[in-house]
Amino acid sequence: MTIKPKTKMIDALSARTRFGEVMESAEKQNTRFLVSRRGKPKVVILSVEDYLRNILKKPDLLAEIQENSQKVGLDKMTDQEIMAEIRSARASQK
Repeated sequence: MTIKPKTKMIDALSARTRFGEVMESAEKQNTRFLVSRRGKPKVVILSVEDYLRNILKKPDLLAEIQENSQKVGLDKMTDQEIMAEIRSARASQK
């Protein structure tokens, strides 16, 4: 289950001195940090998962294919199983 992102304001000095803590909170608690310098927002720190899910939007078709693959367990296939599927599909096309 994914936790809904929450955003916290943080000044640049705090972000710099507590960077490890900020990274951990971004990753584990899905916290976004709006980092400011001299009171002006400058950058955002967020987890890679949050970035991929909300910033880099997947095409709807790709998202549907991925969801269906996970439902039937294809996301747990080994490299050998994947290669066997590819060989089987190629053989059936001949």
